[in-house]
Amino acid sequence: MATKRLAFAYGRALVVSRLFVWLVLTGLVVIVVVNTPDFPVLTVAILGAVLAAYVALLVLSPLLTQHWLTRSRLILRQGWYFRAVIRIADIEALTAAEDAGRLRIPLGIHRPLGQPSLFVTGGRTGLLSLRLRNPRKFWQSFGLSASEILFDVTDRPGFVAAFEERRGSLSPVETDGPDTELRD
Repeated sequence: MATKRLAFAYGRALVVSRLFVWLVLTGLVVIVVVNTPDFPVLTVAILGAVLAAYVALLVLSPLLTQHWLTRSRLILRQGWYFRAVIRIADIEALTAAEDAGRLRIPLGIHRPLGQPSLFVTGGRTGLLSLRLRNPRKFWQSFGLSASEILFDVTDRPGFVAAFEERRGSLSPVETDGPDTELRD
């Protein structure tokens, strides 16, 4: 019997770039505060709170989350700000996507206009392309629908093997039966 839930880490290039931005912003705030006489304490406190929230939400939270593969669902996560639960039965195909036919793979949660693809990437290696049977809307991309999700994992062969094992263990569902919903 397969493990109930497997966790797969994703790339950390996004975290490194956001940490760099945070360091630059913090440096600029420090320079402005030091070089401005009688800088308001309340303003410093507000700027400090905003920078702390930025580092907690956009730098630390992606380090604390992983993608999960359960017996019947794939749960894609990126920090505390993105979570998509996709039934394995709703996945048409899962393939390796080295280049994904694109010149540049964006980091983070990105849904380019005019393309049916949603990027959920923390790095640019170990990319997988997941094609959905039916397009689905994601609130994180302003309600735009996507029929393909590109995401990365650090152990792509392990993820694909676990996915195929779980896909093969799903029993067929009768679409006209009294209980057609898949449940864990």
